Amino acid sequence: MDSARLLLVIPCYNEEAILHHTYETLKQYYSDLKSQGLISPDSKICLVNDGSRDRTWEIIEDIARADSSIIGVKLSRNFGHQSAILAGLEHHVEEFDCFITLDADLQDDIHAMTAMIEKHREGAMIVYGVRNDRTSDSWFKRFTAEGFYGLMQKMKVPVVFNHADFRLMDRRILQELGNFREINLFLRGIVPLIGFRSDKVYYKRLERLAGETKYPLSKMLLFAWNGITSFSTFPMRMVLYFGFINFVMAMAIIGYIVVSYLVGMTVPGWTSTLLPLTFFSGFNMMALGLIGEYIGKIYEEVKARPRYIIEKVVHE
Repeated sequence: MDSARLLLVIPCYNEEAILHHTYETLKQYYSDLKSQGLISPDSKICLVNDGSRDRTWEIIEDIARADSSIIGVKLSRNFGHQSAILAGLEHHVEEFDCFITLDADLQDDIHAMTAMIEKHREGAMIVYGVRNDRTSDSWFKRFTAEGFYGLMQKMKVPVVFNHADFRLMDRRILQELGNFREINLFLRGIVPLIGFRSDKVYYKRLERLAGETKYPLSKMLLFAWNGITSFSTFPMRMVLYFGFINFVMAMAIIGYIVVSYLVGMTVPGWTSTLLPLTFFSGFNMMALGLIGEYIGKIYEEVKARPRYIIEKVVHE
């Protein structure tokens, strides 16, 4: 079987502290893959600058001009991690046989790529990198991450448990991915929807060597919320369920009031008036906010603005 032409896509946002190390590590690893015949000699690495505010793009330009196996892609501004991945993939969809996406910090073990490539050679169209060891995470990080995946699965969002964005995709998969045109990108949920034969590779996530995480708790929560509201109407269904519960409670309160009136136990009270009023009005505001969130997503999708804009490509 001929070696596949592989493109490794790496989104970069303020990664000047680690980018040289990332390049040197991947350069050696790519050389090993080529010498073993696992990938074609003209396989390349694409570094996508997602509107970094530091020297990330300057470093990418220097690396790309010195090494013909590196492609530098500069987005016009910060579009977000998911859009940066998509930009690197879609811009080269017809030029390579398969694609792997990887974060620049190399916390995802690059040696798992060997198993991914082998599974692709065996016929898998998508190979997911799945973490089987979270000992490098803090207790809070581990608890929230596993809770996130559990919640997504309960809400019927088609995510792979403990899989982030470290995956291999065949060119056919990427071509089909182009048919998904939503603005609110959540690739962890979109890719499994495509179907075709898939497989998994398990690995242990490594410590970050330099720089800071680009996903603090606030961004993780926003990312999770985007995934849930982009793929599931369950939160709105919960509002409906709670509405039925409120109706039953209201009927019970009405019955209590009528019985109290008939037996002469009616005593004007501040608590009995204010508590139900506060409870139901607060819930109504939450329900309106949730509906507004979904309407806002519809508004964004209808405008159909571009998911990314490429300003410059070096050494294509």
